[in-house]
Amino acid sequence: LGVTGPLAGKRVVVTAGPTREAIDPVRFLSNPSSGKMGYAIADAAARRGAEVVLVSGPTNLEPPASAEIVPVTTADEMNVAVRELAGEVDVFIGAAAVADWRPVHGARHKLKKSDAARLSLELERTPDVIGEVAGWQPKPIVVGFAAETQELVANATEKLARKGWDLGVANDVSAEGVGFAGDTNRVTIIDASGETEDTGLVSKDEVAARVLDRIEQLLDR
Repeated sequence: LGVTGPLAGKRVVVTAGPTREAIDPVRFLSNPSSGKMGYAIADAAARRGAEVVLVSGPTNLEPPASAEIVPVTTADEMNVAVRELAGEVDVFIGAAAVADWRPVHGARHKLKKSDAARLSLELERTPDVIGEVAGWQPKPIVVGFAAETQELVANATEKLARKGWDLGVANDVSAEGVGFAGDTNRVTIIDASGETEDTGLVSKDEVAARVLDRIEQLLDR
């Protein structure tokens, strides 16, 4: 029997988890992302019949059995892994918390403590993984996650327009029960016309279902 479901025949790429940018062999810049939101989306998309590729930063999660897993550590590695999929993707969902900055020069050996009270690091921007996907031809449906701490809808709407997303999923990571490590989330889904949908505080599985419902509507158009 062939695969059935509303996303059967569609290739969905999901990025999830954090990236780690090395300061030296034992220290890195990162963030508290657990990967739970991205993994929930990957699992839900597979259950709806999609062929799912999950590009994952370091997590402690068991990956969905029905997804192809591409493990990465740095933003550069995630960008390369995603770029290799260009031209073969129907939907791209950028749920990873990609580090925005990395040290310009990672030390080859462990930095030793000295008597100095301060250490300065020179940082540079990491690649914009989702931004590059939005420029692909043919362009997949692009869904981006925006973690904010203020002006949630305004900041996410600006990001959606500037980066060429089809849907933005914004959450206030400073709010209780929302954000990185927990099992619940509250997001506002924003489309290119500016229409918004507030999910309220729900499970990350429910957020995944709501996001995929909106993606199916875009595919039907």
